[in-house]
Amino acid sequence: MANREERSPAPAPGSVGVSTVSHDLSTALSADDAKRFSSLVDKVRSDVQTVIVGATDTLDLALIALLAGGHMLVEDVPGTGKTTMMKALAVALGCSFNRIQGTPDLLPTDVSGVSVYNPTNGNFTFRPGPIFGQVVLVDEINRATPRTQAAFLEAMAEGQVSADGETRQLPQPFLVLATQNPIELEGTFPLPEAQLDRFLIRASMGYPNREDEVEIVRRFAGENLSGHRGTSVRSAHMDSETVLEMQAATRLVHVGDVVAVYATDIVRATRRTPGVEFGASPRATVGLVRAARARALLAGRSYVLPDDIQSLAGPVLAHRLVVDDESRLRQVSPSSIIQRVVTGIEAPVEPTAPEKSGANR
Repeated sequence: MANREERSPAPAPGSVGVSTVSHDLSTALSADDAKRFSSLVDKVRSDVQTVIVGATDTLDLALIALLAGGHMLVEDVPGTGKTTMMKALAVALGCSFNRIQGTPDLLPTDVSGVSVYNPTNGNFTFRPGPIFGQVVLVDEINRATPRTQAAFLEAMAEGQVSADGETRQLPQPFLVLATQNPIELEGTFPLPEAQLDRFLIRASMGYPNREDEVEIVRRFAGENLSGHRGTSVRSAHMDSETVLEMQAATRLVHVGDVVAVYATDIVRATRRTPGVEFGASPRATVGLVRAARARALLAGRSYVLPDDIQSLAGPVLAHRLVVDDESRLRQVSPSSIIQRVVTGIEAPVEPTAPEKSGANR
């Protein structure tokens, strides 16, 4: 899908911002707060869908990664609208957007920034790289060399960058959305397991269905040869402070004991499932619960259901599995293994909302 040039203006007076959501979230998340945040996300989702047709599941996973404080890897063929979606999402969130194109000659300093000598005062001035953004799209990350890929590790794990002997904090919120082309492997460097584990979610947009593709043709048939129909100015539906508040609210979403045990059992089962050489780590268990909390908030709930765990087990766990040689020869995908694991574990019944079942976890 072609890109559309967009500008992210400052929120206009009276637009949704921190002043609209100014509740005390220090102790618990109420049902009203959860519904209020969900309504904000609905506005963001609707705005992005004016630019992108379909792909609602991928958009929701990106929002889940954002609210959970994680990052997302998107594996898909070119032309499915990955860049356009992420750029539209940044505009709707009122966050800054930077794009990094992965190439073999991309250097770590091209990502993090470099100090430049200023002859006027004889000092070195640090010029931040594109990683200093709030929503950062890393296109074809597997085309960058392992040394450059490692430059993303500290940023993704710690929210900071070390350059020239000094540590600099990245702007918050901070979301890395990386893409890679799974069908073109020549000249690429596969991501190591340690870096794959830094991505909370892996997703795939896939091709649109027939109806959506017809709508894409109708909507973008008036574009010029460069793929643009002119400048599109859209308003942000929230700002950075609101996103940070929603991230804080996500951490307060209630997780019952039975749901926590259910998530743990699923992850532990991946370590003893036939066909798996190395299963998911405890970091995956924590990530699964964090993502489930974010999904609950998107749905307007202040508590997690077993369905949240089931829905996110594949996107959160599949890319963390290392299958054995026999599974690779039989072309058994990690996603199918996760589906088999989830099917084999009985889902618990969460009896009540947190107001009746106990304190927030």
